Amino acid sequence: MRRLRVLVLAPDANPEGITGALIGYSQTQALANLHQVTVIIRSSCQEAFRRRQGMVHALEIIRLAWLERLYEFVVRTIFRNNYYNQVVQAVSYPFSIALEWQAWRQMRAHVRCGEFDIVLRLLPVTAIRPSPFAFFLRNGPIPFVIGPVNGGLPWPPGFIQAEKSRQWIAGLRRFYRIMPFARSTYRRAAAIIAGSSQTFAEFAVHREKLFYLPENGVDGFLCSRRAESVNPRSRLELIFIGGLIPLKACDLALRGAAPLLREEKARFTVLGDGPERRRLEQLARTLEVDRGVEFCGFVPHEGTLKRLRSADILLFPSIRDFGAGVVFEALSLGVVPVVADFGGPGDIVHADVGFRVPLTNESEVVLRIEEVLRTLAHDRVRLRRLAQEGVCYARECLSWEKKAQSFTSVMLWALGQGPKPDLPPPKILRTEGVSSS
Repeated sequence: MRRLRVLVLAPDANPEGITGALIGYSQTQALANLHQVTVIIRSSCQEAFRRRQGMVHALEIIRLAWLERLYEFVVRTIFRNNYYNQVVQAVSYPFSIALEWQAWRQMRAHVRCGEFDIVLRLLPVTAIRPSPFAFFLRNGPIPFVIGPVNGGLPWPPGFIQAEKSRQWIAGLRRFYRIMPFARSTYRRAAAIIAGSSQTFAEFAVHREKLFYLPENGVDGFLCSRRAESVNPRSRLELIFIGGLIPLKACDLALRGAAPLLREEKARFTVLGDGPERRRLEQLARTLEVDRGVEFCGFVPHEGTLKRLRSADILLFPSIRDFGAGVVFEALSLGVVPVVADFGGPGDIVHADVGFRVPLTNESEVVLRIEEVLRTLAHDRVRLRRLAQEGVCYARECLSWEKKAQSFTSVMLWALGQGPKPDLPPPKILRTEGVSSS
């Protein structure tokens, strides 16, 4: 495999961050094991990244201190650090454009001198945040690759959790296509990587240069078979991990687990915090299962992994989730996931490693969760087989290292140095494609 000189745009990449920041850092490190990687990050991430720079060849720091302070002030004072607020995405649009504009000003001489073979934008993940780099590189020989980009999930009807979460700005999403650089980003990209089946369908107009790779990945060292003996008399250890907000639908998990909890055939651990916590605690009392449920609040990542290792089943019926890194970690640790058959989790989980619950309505979702849990409570051999298959699946298909190899095949194709990789989405969906005009 040829070692490429890759300029990676990942302004928020941070080994001490969560979600997108950690995704950007982890994928960059995996790429750096295969290629000479230079990463563009913003100044606030510099110290943390340098402490764990690993094989990354160089860091290019974007310093826009006044703009970062303004953005942090707005998020802190207006949105009270609520990054779940969808308006924050809109507010961050000009900030993202300014960062890449400054990055181009700092790097254009190096790009034009041929110091890089290709430019890859890893962050931000959201598809509605375009990249000026595609426009800046339009007349040069260096290809621009973007992804995995994600987003565009519709709001599932019939769920009060969606009604609570949907904000007025969601109806304006389609207008991002007329924002500066929105059209040129995808029209001029040499390759587009979609992070979900839904996003793949949305960009179907670009199908000749469109590929699928999941947004998340998992560290290979987590993937190890668990050797516990099957004990049909022990309780099922259930776990939910995520923000306690309506969209994560922890209430559906709690209601589905309630019959086994009342029979003392299971215990349920809830890791995470948020505005729904008090209501969920009250729901546990109403269902008369509070003795079997532990609300732990926010737990740091290492502590979360420790708790996850001791669980049997991850209950994660989130009704609108794009990536769901916790599902990847559960699979890698031999924890069987039970997820909603929608978005990112619905793409990742299949029948050999876990269960997907159709998003029909609340009552049916709860009933299906209960059925799955009863099945596994009485068939521990099947539970262990699913767990072992999940570990193998995570190691062979979902690791950052495996994704880095797939990225490489896409980049080589974009450079005209390799065959077109076969990276189709798990599901074939139909939706309106993004206009290329």
